[in-house]
Amino acid sequence: MDSVRKGLRSEQITKDTYERLVCAECGENLDSKDNPDGLGKVRSCPECGREWQQVG
Repeated sequence: MDSVRKGLRSEQITKDTYERLVCAECGENLDSKDNPDGLGKVRSCPECGREWQQVG
């Protein structure tokens, strides 16, 4: 699982006009949930199921 920042740099994730995180492959807004393994949140695409870790 990559970080959100790394996903933005590699253009797997983009931001829409309202600064919401969007999956570049599907065009869907990312869902967020608490990370069960540690700090931060897990951002996931409801369409393709890919996940990114958001710290802070």
